[in-house]
Amino acid sequence: MNHRLSLEAIERAAQTIDPVFLNSPQFESEPLSATVGTRLTLKVETLNPIRSFKGRGADFFVRENAQALVGIDLVCATAGNFGQAMAYACRTQKRKIVIYSAENANPLKVARMRALGAEVRQTGDNFDSAKEAAKQFCANTGARFVEDGLDVAISEGAGTIAVEMARNARFERVLVPLGNGALLGGVARWMKATRPDIEIVGVCSSGADSMHASWHERKVVNRPSISTIADGIGVRTPIAEALDDMRGIVDDVILVSDESIIDSMRLAFEHAGLVTEPAGMAGVAALLEHASLRGTDTATIVCGSNITHEQAQKWLFDN
Repeated sequence: MNHRLSLEAIERAAQTIDPVFLNSPQFESEPLSATVGTRLTLKVETLNPIRSFKGRGADFFVRENAQALVGIDLVCATAGNFGQAMAYACRTQKRKIVIYSAENANPLKVARMRALGAEVRQTGDNFDSAKEAAKQFCANTGARFVEDGLDVAISEGAGTIAVEMARNARFERVLVPLGNGALLGGVARWMKATRPDIEIVGVCSSGADSMHASWHERKVVNRPSISTIADGIGVRTPIAEALDDMRGIVDDVILVSDESIIDSMRLAFEHAGLVTEPAGMAGVAALLEHASLRGTDTATIVCGSNITHEQAQKWLFDN
């Protein structure tokens, strides 16, 4: 069937994306494997200038559309990591960007966006309010709204993670944190085309289950609100195109609790020396919470590590 995401574009992205985001560490954590009850490979996407996988998609989007975007102002909305990625990519390409974020967004992420040269406008009490404000600004000014999960180059950039994972795929399943779908869609697109034997499972927070419900009900399911510590996968209003991208290449979508996520963050710190943000541990949380997943060699993507000192103290050290 026809697919929005191009394998050729993913392959091209793997050759053209800023090298600071490519070839991230991939290894089996033996102590963590012993703890979760299955051989676990970690793909660590936190050792780069923005401490998140989002740099891949943002960088590829700006490069891929450089000619089409000449003279056009760029705008995006973010919970934090995508905004950092766009700010970094735009600074590299000497472009300006305006970023909309909620008033209660992670202050560390907001500070980093500003430090990278972006104009950050905080409005509303949640991501969706900020997103609507960004879209209205674009409608009024003619600026280009860049939407993570909708703009195909962003998903194709994320797909480069799977290009790297597939080179040394000593696993039978990949557990992928699922927010707006760019990461899962990109990874599943490449993996199912090159290694169709590998199972692809998306992992959502139970307090932000709109993507889970939408995938299982085969229609867009909105939620009036979300309640999760995992802001990186905290989606209330799914993007229809991102859901379509998942059809036929994603095997399942499951839920995990915030409690399991916190337990996973502590285990990753103790056994793998990793400081992670909640969304980054969705895959490990799935192994803790779903016994049926254990016993199969598994990989997961540690997709971000942007937490404040206070959050680290609360989630990693407080009992």
